[in-house]
Amino acid sequence: MPFHRRGFLGRIFSGSAALSAAAPSPVPAPFETPDLGKLQPRLTDGVKEFQLTAEVVTAEIAPGRMLTAWGYNGSVPGPTMEVNEGDRVRVVFRNHLPEPTAVHWHGFEVPHTQDGSVGLGQDPTPPGGTHIYEFTLNQTNTCFYHSHFPMQEMMGAIGFFLIHPRRPAVPRVDRDYGLILQEWDLRPNNPVPNSLAMEFNWLTFNGKSGPDCTPMVVRQGERVRIRLLNMGMDHHPVHLHGFQFMMTATEGGRLPEALWYPQNTVLVGVAQVREIEFEAKYLGEWMLHCHLPHHMMNNMFPMAGPMSHGAGHWPQDDAERKKVPGYPQDMWMPDDDPYSHKPENFGLRRSWSAAMGGMMTLLRVVTPETYAKIEELRRNPPPRKAPSNPHEHHQGGAK
Repeated sequence: MPFHRRGFLGRIFSGSAALSAAAPSPVPAPFETPDLGKLQPRLTDGVKEFQLTAEVVTAEIAPGRMLTAWGYNGSVPGPTMEVNEGDRVRVVFRNHLPEPTAVHWHGFEVPHTQDGSVGLGQDPTPPGGTHIYEFTLNQTNTCFYHSHFPMQEMMGAIGFFLIHPRRPAVPRVDRDYGLILQEWDLRPNNPVPNSLAMEFNWLTFNGKSGPDCTPMVVRQGERVRIRLLNMGMDHHPVHLHGFQFMMTATEGGRLPEALWYPQNTVLVGVAQVREIEFEAKYLGEWMLHCHLPHHMMNNMFPMAGPMSHGAGHWPQDDAERKKVPGYPQDMWMPDDDPYSHKPENFGLRRSWSAAMGGMMTLLRVVTPETYAKIEELRRNPPPRKAPSNPHEHHQGGAK
């Protein structure tokens, strides 16, 4: 078992209530969800009150590729909510969808009347209706909220709900990230996903498909936590290049340290959370992605006749190569300009975007100088360039 000085000292003093009460709690790292916003509560008579609205949302999951889905507060996935262990919480929920819905608080230990199980603890909230959820959260774990109507889940209705512990876990992390894994079946010229699909051609982290996912940028030597939340039809083996990590927690809470073991790919099942932690020892740009081959590509779809990976990219002009059985499989299509406006992409080598597709993002471990430059660009971001093909963004090989 790894030795952690902070934990060792904590065990030495655990018998002294006075010392334990006087010891300051470590300050937790801010929870970051790249490409997603946060929903801020209003404190009302000691209760943290959130305003949450289910509605139709239009989003851009890649340059030129629009998605019309069902989310919350103008976002797919919905915005992140954060509270502390012991907080009293009230959620004023409004339904702006054209059909009844309800919010299930996934992983929460709350009365069954507040659970969001339609037909059991509550009736559905009708279109135009309002429902108030209220509960005290005497627990700590990475929870989430989502519609408890299955097809609405497949339309994107989900978001993080993080319950911070009274005393942050040790060893303390310097960076704390959250990624929501989703799948979409989007056909040409149709931005509305097929929620009945069993195969998917667009895969996203936090509503963005690679290479449009905003990288996670950390300084060399920092300890990093990444919370992976899967709400879709497929399980996803998520792989991190360059590092071994420990899986330290699930949606049910933190694991005893005796159960940690090194790995570099973790299976995130449907409706599960897997938290991984590691020290960012090595400089560089490191991929984090689902390792299912079809999930590392965009816009893959089967067709009658020859298999295709998207209109306009079939190599009609190469008769010799087409004689090779199985050709084509993979395509190399660098297109960096549509992503150059993101400060987090500063300094990436030319053609970096060609390697990034589907459910894939970057962990960037950088020097203090590069980090300072990225922070400067965040304050004054560069202008956005138009994609080379504004109607559709393709990447990957045949399916």
